[in-house]
Amino acid sequence: VYTSLFAVCGGVLVVVTYFLLAHNLGSSGPKTSTDAQTAILRCMQQASAKGVPDDSAKAKCTSTFANGVKAGASAQRGTALDQLLLYSLVTLGGATVLAAAAGWIIAGRILRPVHQLTAAARTASEQNLSHRLALSGPRDELRELADTFDAMLARLENAFTSQRQFIANASHELRTPLTVMRTSVDVVLAKPNMTPDDLVSMSTEVRQAVEQADRLIDALLTLARSDHVRPVTDPLDLATIAENALDGRDSPATTTVSNLGPAPVIGDGVLLERLIGNLLDNAERYNVPGGRVAISTSTDDGVAVLHVVNTGEIVPADQVGRLFEPFTRLDDRTRHAGFGLGLAIVKSIATMHRGHVDAAAVATGGLDVTVRLPRRST
Repeated sequence: VYTSLFAVCGGVLVVVTYFLLAHNLGSSGPKTSTDAQTAILRCMQQASAKGVPDDSAKAKCTSTFANGVKAGASAQRGTALDQLLLYSLVTLGGATVLAAAAGWIIAGRILRPVHQLTAAARTASEQNLSHRLALSGPRDELRELADTFDAMLARLENAFTSQRQFIANASHELRTPLTVMRTSVDVVLAKPNMTPDDLVSMSTEVRQAVEQADRLIDALLTLARSDHVRPVTDPLDLATIAENALDGRDSPATTTVSNLGPAPVIGDGVLLERLIGNLLDNAERYNVPGGRVAISTSTDDGVAVLHVVNTGEIVPADQVGRLFEPFTRLDDRTRHAGFGLGLAIVKSIATMHRGHVDAAAVATGGLDVTVRLPRRST
Protein backbone atom coordinates (compact mmCIF):
# COMPACT_ATOMS: atom_id res chain seq x y z
CA VAL A 1 0.00 0.00 0.00
CA TYR A 2 2.77 2.42 0.89
CA THR A 3 4.58 1.57 -2.38
CA SER A 4 1.40 2.26 -4.37
CA LEU A 5 0.86 5.58 -2.65
CA PHE A 6 4.46 6.59 -3.31
CA ALA A 7 4.17 5.60 -6.98
CA VAL A 8 0.95 7.58 -7.44
CA CYS A 9 2.31 10.68 -5.72
CA GLY A 10 5.57 10.45 -7.67
CA GLY A 11 3.66 10.06 -10.92
CA VAL A 12 1.58 13.13 -10.19
CA LEU A 13 4.72 15.11 -9.41
CA VAL A 14 6.41 14.00 -12.64
CA VAL A 15 3.35 14.90 -14.78
CA VAL A 16 2.92 18.32 -13.17
CA THR A 17 6.64 19.08 -13.53
CA TYR A 18 6.60 18.03 -17.19
CA PHE A 19 3.70 20.28 -18.17
CA LEU A 20 5.05 23.23 -16.19
CA LEU A 21 8.43 22.95 -17.89
CA ALA A 22 6.85 22.62 -21.34
CA HIS A 23 4.67 25.69 -20.67
CA ASN A 24 7.54 27.90 -19.50
CA LEU A 25 9.88 26.96 -22.35
CA GLY A 26 7.24 27.67 -24.98
CA SER A 27 6.36 25.68 -28.05
CA SER A 28 7.60 27.95 -30.91
CA GLY A 29 11.14 26.61 -30.88
CA PRO A 30 14.38 28.54 -31.42
CA LYS A 31 14.84 31.45 -33.87
CA THR A 32 15.66 30.51 -37.47
CA SER A 33 18.74 31.72 -39.37
CA THR A 34 16.48 33.98 -41.52
CA ASP A 35 15.29 35.85 -38.44
CA ALA A 36 18.91 36.32 -37.29
CA GLN A 37 20.01 37.72 -40.70
CA THR A 38 17.04 40.10 -40.73
CA ALA A 39 17.88 41.42 -37.26
CA ILE A 40 21.57 41.91 -38.15
CA LEU A 41 20.71 43.65 -41.45
CA ARG A 42 18.40 46.06 -39.64
CA CYS A 43 21.17 46.83 -37.12
CA MET A 44 23.71 47.50 -39.95
CA GLN A 45 21.30 49.88 -41.66
CA GLN A 46 20.90 51.84 -38.44
CA ALA A 47 24.70 51.91 -37.97
CA SER A 48 25.28 53.05 -41.58
CA ALA A 49 22.81 55.87 -41.06
CA LYS A 50 25.03 57.02 -38.20
CA GLY A 51 28.15 56.92 -40.46
CA VAL A 52 29.66 53.67 -39.15
CA PRO A 53 31.62 51.70 -41.82
CA ASP A 54 29.90 48.57 -43.11
CA ASP A 55 32.58 46.09 -41.95
CA SER A 56 32.72 47.51 -38.48
CA ALA A 57 28.92 47.77 -38.28
CA LYS A 58 28.47 44.16 -39.37
CA ALA A 59 30.92 42.83 -36.75
CA LYS A 60 29.40 44.97 -34.02
CA CYS A 61 25.82 44.02 -34.93
CA THR A 62 26.67 40.33 -35.13
CA SER A 63 28.37 40.43 -31.71
CA THR A 64 25.53 42.42 -30.19
CA PHE A 65 22.94 40.00 -31.56
CA ALA A 66 24.85 36.96 -30.26
CA ASN A 67 25.18 38.50 -26.80
CA GLY A 68 21.50 39.34 -26.80
CA VAL A 69 20.51 35.83 -27.75
CA LYS A 70 22.75 34.45 -25.01
CA ALA A 71 21.37 36.84 -22.39
CA GLY A 72 17.82 36.08 -23.43
CA ALA A 73 18.37 32.35 -23.24
CA SER A 74 19.97 32.71 -19.81
CA ALA A 75 17.11 34.84 -18.54
CA GLN A 76 14.55 32.42 -19.96
CA ARG A 77 16.36 29.48 -18.38
CA GLY A 78 16.50 31.18 -14.98
CA THR A 79 12.83 32.05 -15.13
CA ALA A 80 11.90 28.49 -16.17
CA LEU A 81 13.97 26.96 -13.36
CA ASP A 82 12.58 29.37 -10.78
CA GLN A 83 9.03 28.62 -11.85
CA LEU A 84 9.77 24.88 -11.96
CA LEU A 85 11.27 24.95 -8.44
CA LEU A 86 8.39 26.98 -7.03
CA TYR A 87 5.59 24.89 -8.50
CA SER A 88 7.44 21.62 -7.82
CA LEU A 89 7.83 22.49 -4.13
CA VAL A 90 4.18 23.52 -3.88
CA THR A 91 3.07 20.33 -5.65
CA LEU A 92 5.39 18.18 -3.54
CA GLY A 93 4.08 19.78 -0.35
CA GLY A 94 0.47 19.15 -1.33
CA ALA A 95 1.20 15.58 -2.44
CA THR A 96 3.05 14.91 0.82
CA VAL A 97 0.13 16.17 2.89
CA LEU A 98 -2.31 14.04 0.91
CA ALA A 99 -0.03 10.97 1.12
CA ALA A 100 0.41 11.47 4.87
CA ALA A 101 -3.34 11.72 5.40
CA ALA A 102 -4.06 8.69 3.22
CA GLY A 103 -1.21 6.73 4.84
CA TRP A 104 -2.45 7.59 8.33
CA ILE A 105 -5.95 6.38 7.55
CA ILE A 106 -4.89 3.20 5.76
CA ALA A 107 -2.16 2.37 8.30
CA GLY A 108 -4.69 2.73 11.09
CA ARG A 109 -7.01 0.24 9.41
CA ILE A 110 -4.18 -2.17 8.63
CA LEU A 111 -2.56 -2.02 12.07
CA ARG A 112 -5.80 -2.35 14.02
CA PRO A 113 -5.15 -6.08 14.59
CA VAL A 114 -1.74 -5.19 16.06
CA HIS A 115 -3.48 -3.03 18.66
CA GLN A 116 -5.77 -5.95 19.43
CA LEU A 117 -2.74 -8.18 19.83
CA THR A 118 -1.16 -5.67 22.20
CA ALA A 119 -4.32 -5.41 24.28
CA ALA A 120 -4.66 -9.19 24.44
CA ALA A 121 -1.02 -9.55 25.51
CA ARG A 122 -1.55 -7.00 28.27
CA THR A 123 -4.66 -8.71 29.61
CA ALA A 124 -3.18 -12.21 29.43
CA SER A 125 -1.92 -13.56 32.74
CA GLU A 126 -1.56 -16.86 34.53
CA GLN A 127 -5.11 -16.51 35.84
CA ASN A 128 -6.66 -15.26 32.59
CA LEU A 129 -5.58 -17.01 29.42
CA SER A 130 -9.03 -17.53 27.96
CA HIS A 131 -9.10 -14.38 25.79
CA ARG A 132 -8.84 -15.01 22.05
CA LEU A 133 -8.57 -12.53 19.18
CA ALA A 134 -10.49 -14.65 16.65
CA LEU A 135 -9.48 -12.14 13.97
CA SER A 136 -11.56 -12.17 10.81
CA GLY A 137 -10.76 -10.79 7.40
CA PRO A 138 -8.36 -11.74 4.62
CA ARG A 139 -5.75 -14.41 5.25
CA ASP A 140 -2.76 -12.05 5.34
CA GLU A 141 0.34 -11.75 7.54
CA LEU A 142 -1.52 -10.04 10.40
CA ARG A 143 -4.29 -12.65 10.33
CA GLU A 144 -1.63 -15.36 10.51
CA LEU A 145 0.04 -13.54 13.42
CA ALA A 146 -3.27 -13.28 15.28
CA ASP A 147 -4.01 -16.98 14.75
CA THR A 148 -0.52 -17.85 15.98
CA PHE A 149 -1.07 -15.71 19.08
CA ASP A 150 -4.40 -17.45 19.76
CA ALA A 151 -2.72 -20.83 19.40
CA MET A 152 0.02 -19.74 21.81
CA LEU A 153 -2.56 -18.64 24.37
CA ALA A 154 -4.34 -21.98 24.00
CA ARG A 155 -1.10 -23.88 24.59
CA LEU A 156 -0.27 -21.74 27.62
CA GLU A 157 -3.76 -22.21 29.02
CA ASN A 158 -3.49 -25.97 28.62
CA ALA A 159 -0.01 -25.95 30.15
CA PHE A 160 -1.08 -23.98 33.21
CA THR A 161 -4.21 -26.10 33.62
CA SER A 162 -2.14 -29.29 33.39
CA GLN A 163 0.40 -27.88 35.83
CA ARG A 164 -2.25 -27.02 38.40
CA GLN A 165 -3.83 -30.43 37.97
CA PHE A 166 -0.44 -32.10 38.25
CA ILE A 167 0.37 -30.24 41.47
CA ALA A 168 -3.01 -31.15 42.94
CA ASN A 169 -2.59 -34.83 42.01
CA ALA A 170 0.98 -34.94 43.30
CA SER A 171 -0.08 -33.39 46.59
CA HIS A 172 -2.89 -35.90 46.90
CA GLU A 173 -0.61 -38.84 46.17
CA LEU A 174 2.02 -37.64 48.63
CA ARG A 175 -0.59 -37.12 51.31
CA THR A 176 -1.49 -40.83 51.22
CA PRO A 177 1.80 -42.20 52.65
CA LEU A 178 1.95 -39.32 55.13
CA THR A 179 -1.54 -40.18 56.32
CA VAL A 180 -0.55 -43.82 56.70
CA MET A 181 2.51 -42.89 58.76
CA ARG A 182 0.57 -40.47 60.95
CA THR A 183 -2.20 -42.99 61.56
CA SER A 184 0.26 -45.76 62.45
CA VAL A 185 2.10 -43.55 64.91
CA ASP A 186 -1.09 -42.16 66.47
CA VAL A 187 -2.58 -45.62 66.93
CA VAL A 188 0.50 -46.94 68.69
CA LEU A 189 0.95 -43.85 70.84
CA ALA A 190 -2.70 -43.97 71.89
CA LYS A 191 -2.27 -47.42 73.44
CA PRO A 192 -1.76 -47.25 77.22
CA ASN A 193 0.57 -50.26 77.21
CA MET A 194 2.70 -50.41 74.09
CA THR A 195 4.44 -53.66 73.35
CA PRO A 196 7.53 -54.29 71.23
CA ASP A 197 5.31 -55.99 68.67
CA ASP A 198 3.27 -52.78 68.36
CA LEU A 199 6.42 -50.78 67.73
CA VAL A 200 7.67 -53.30 65.18
CA SER A 201 4.31 -53.24 63.36
CA MET A 202 4.30 -49.46 63.38
CA SER A 203 7.85 -49.33 62.07
CA THR A 204 7.01 -51.74 59.29
CA GLU A 205 4.01 -49.67 58.19
CA VAL A 206 6.00 -46.44 58.38
CA ARG A 207 8.82 -48.01 56.36
CA GLN A 208 6.39 -49.15 53.67
CA ALA A 209 4.84 -45.69 53.53
CA VAL A 210 8.28 -44.09 53.26
CA GLU A 211 9.21 -46.42 50.42
CA GLN A 212 5.98 -45.56 48.65
CA ALA A 213 6.68 -41.82 49.02
CA ASP A 214 10.25 -42.38 47.85
CA ARG A 215 9.07 -44.17 44.69
CA LEU A 216 6.59 -41.39 44.02
CA ILE A 217 9.20 -38.65 44.45
CA ASP A 218 11.61 -40.55 42.21
CA ALA A 219 8.93 -40.80 39.51
CA LEU A 220 8.14 -37.10 39.84
CA LEU A 221 11.81 -36.16 39.56
CA THR A 222 12.18 -38.33 36.47
CA LEU A 223 9.12 -36.71 34.91
CA ALA A 224 10.43 -33.23 35.73
CA ARG A 225 13.85 -34.07 34.30
CA SER A 226 12.43 -35.42 31.08
CA ASP A 227 10.21 -32.35 30.70
CA HIS A 228 12.80 -29.65 31.27
CA VAL A 229 16.32 -31.01 30.79
CA ARG A 230 17.99 -31.01 27.40
CA PRO A 231 18.72 -34.62 26.42
CA VAL A 232 22.22 -36.01 26.12
CA THR A 233 23.13 -36.69 22.49
CA ASP A 234 25.01 -39.95 22.88
CA PRO A 235 24.99 -42.54 20.05
CA LEU A 236 22.87 -45.41 21.36
CA ASP A 237 21.01 -48.49 20.20
CA LEU A 238 17.53 -49.27 21.48
CA ALA A 239 18.29 -52.98 21.21
CA THR A 240 21.20 -52.70 23.65
CA ILE A 241 19.17 -50.54 26.03
CA ALA A 242 16.32 -53.05 25.91
CA GLU A 243 18.72 -55.90 26.71
CA ASN A 244 19.97 -53.97 29.73
CA ALA A 245 16.40 -53.33 30.85
CA LEU A 246 15.54 -57.02 30.51
CA ASP A 247 18.59 -58.20 32.48
CA GLY A 248 17.66 -59.24 35.98
CA ARG A 249 13.94 -58.90 35.32
CA ASP A 250 12.11 -61.99 36.50
CA SER A 251 8.33 -62.05 36.53
CA PRO A 252 7.03 -65.59 37.19
CA ALA A 253 3.47 -64.50 36.42
CA THR A 254 4.24 -63.53 32.81
CA THR A 255 6.34 -64.71 29.91
CA THR A 256 8.57 -62.16 28.16
CA VAL A 257 9.46 -62.63 24.49
CA SER A 258 12.02 -60.35 22.84
CA ASN A 259 13.01 -59.73 19.23
CA LEU A 260 15.67 -57.04 19.32
CA GLY A 261 16.96 -55.77 16.02
CA PRO A 262 19.33 -52.81 15.50
CA ALA A 263 17.65 -49.47 16.20
CA PRO A 264 20.33 -46.72 16.38
CA VAL A 265 19.29 -43.47 18.04
CA ILE A 266 20.83 -40.42 19.71
CA GLY A 267 19.79 -39.50 23.22
CA ASP A 268 20.10 -40.00 26.96
CA GLY A 269 20.79 -43.64 27.81
CA VAL A 270 19.50 -43.36 31.39
CA LEU A 271 16.19 -41.84 30.34
CA LEU A 272 15.70 -44.25 27.45
CA GLU A 273 16.34 -47.21 29.75
CA ARG A 274 13.77 -45.72 32.12
CA LEU A 275 11.34 -45.46 29.20
CA ILE A 276 11.74 -49.14 28.33
CA GLY A 277 11.66 -50.16 31.99
CA ASN A 278 8.40 -48.28 32.55
CA LEU A 279 6.80 -49.96 29.54
CA LEU A 280 7.86 -53.39 30.82
CA ASP A 281 6.69 -52.57 34.37
CA ASN A 282 3.32 -51.43 33.04
CA ALA A 283 3.03 -54.53 30.82
CA GLU A 284 3.74 -56.85 33.76
CA ARG A 285 1.76 -54.98 36.42
CA TYR A 286 -1.45 -54.81 34.41
CA ASN A 287 -1.18 -58.30 32.93
CA VAL A 288 -3.02 -61.47 33.87
CA PRO A 289 -1.54 -64.61 35.48
CA GLY A 290 0.22 -66.61 32.80
CA GLY A 291 0.14 -63.62 30.46
CA ARG A 292 2.65 -62.62 27.84
CA VAL A 293 4.85 -59.57 27.16
CA ALA A 294 6.48 -59.09 23.75
CA ILE A 295 9.16 -56.46 23.14
CA SER A 296 10.91 -55.73 19.84
CA THR A 297 13.17 -53.09 18.32
CA SER A 298 13.67 -52.32 14.64
CA THR A 299 14.02 -49.52 12.09
CA ASP A 300 11.40 -48.37 9.64
CA ASP A 301 11.92 -45.65 7.02
CA GLY A 302 14.49 -43.65 8.97
CA VAL A 303 12.78 -44.19 12.33
CA ALA A 304 13.87 -46.35 15.26
CA VAL A 305 10.89 -48.32 16.56
CA LEU A 306 10.31 -49.82 20.01
CA HIS A 307 7.28 -52.08 20.24
CA VAL A 308 5.83 -53.52 23.47
CA VAL A 309 2.67 -55.61 23.52
CA ASN A 310 1.14 -57.28 26.56
CA THR A 311 -1.87 -59.38 27.35
CA GLY A 312 -4.19 -58.33 30.14
CA GLU A 313 -7.64 -57.08 30.84
CA ILE A 314 -9.64 -55.37 28.11
CA VAL A 315 -8.91 -51.64 27.90
CA PRO A 316 -11.66 -49.39 26.47
CA ALA A 317 -10.40 -47.90 23.22
CA ASP A 318 -11.58 -44.41 24.16
CA GLN A 319 -9.59 -44.53 27.40
CA VAL A 320 -6.18 -45.37 25.91
CA GLY A 321 -5.14 -41.73 25.46
CA ARG A 322 -5.86 -40.95 29.13
CA LEU A 323 -3.33 -43.53 30.27
CA PHE A 324 -0.48 -41.22 29.21
CA GLU A 325 -1.68 -38.38 31.46
CA PRO A 326 -0.04 -38.08 34.93
CA PHE A 327 -1.79 -39.87 37.82
CA THR A 328 -4.27 -41.57 35.50
CA ARG A 329 -5.30 -45.19 36.07
CA LEU A 330 -8.29 -47.06 34.78
CA ASP A 331 -8.87 -49.12 37.91
CA ASP A 332 -9.17 -48.15 41.54
CA ARG A 333 -6.30 -46.72 43.57
CA THR A 334 -5.62 -49.73 45.78
CA ARG A 335 -5.58 -52.48 43.18
CA HIS A 336 -2.01 -51.85 42.01
CA ALA A 337 1.03 -50.24 43.59
CA GLY A 338 1.60 -47.80 40.75
CA PHE A 339 1.00 -44.05 40.81
CA GLY A 340 -0.25 -43.56 37.27
CA LEU A 341 3.02 -41.93 36.21
CA GLY A 342 4.72 -44.71 34.25
CA LEU A 343 3.22 -44.03 30.83
CA ALA A 344 3.30 -40.27 31.42
CA ILE A 345 7.07 -40.55 31.89
CA VAL A 346 7.30 -42.66 28.72
CA LYS A 347 5.49 -39.98 26.72
CA SER A 348 7.60 -37.19 28.21
CA ILE A 349 10.91 -38.96 27.48
CA ALA A 350 9.85 -39.76 23.92
CA THR A 351 8.83 -36.15 23.31
CA MET A 352 12.14 -34.90 24.70
CA HIS A 353 13.93 -37.13 22.15
CA ARG A 354 11.78 -35.66 19.31
CA GLY A 355 9.76 -38.85 19.06
CA HIS A 356 6.20 -39.84 19.83
CA VAL A 357 4.23 -42.69 21.37
CA ASP A 358 1.26 -44.51 19.86
CA ALA A 359 -0.91 -46.91 21.82
CA ALA A 360 -3.87 -49.09 20.97
CA ALA A 361 -6.05 -51.45 22.93
CA VAL A 362 -5.72 -55.13 22.04
CA ALA A 363 -9.09 -56.64 21.21
CA THR A 364 -8.46 -59.71 23.40
CA GLY A 365 -7.12 -57.63 26.27
CA GLY A 366 -3.95 -55.70 26.98
CA LEU A 367 -2.14 -52.80 25.41
CA ASP A 368 -0.06 -52.32 22.25
CA VAL A 369 2.49 -49.47 22.62
CA THR A 370 4.84 -48.24 19.88
CA VAL A 371 7.58 -45.66 20.45
CA ARG A 372 9.12 -44.02 17.39
CA LEU A 373 12.36 -42.03 17.68
CA PRO A 374 14.50 -40.39 15.00
CA ARG A 375 17.02 -42.87 13.69
CA ARG A 376 20.70 -42.05 14.09
CA SER A 377 22.48 -41.70 10.78
CA THR A 378 25.34 -44.13 10.48
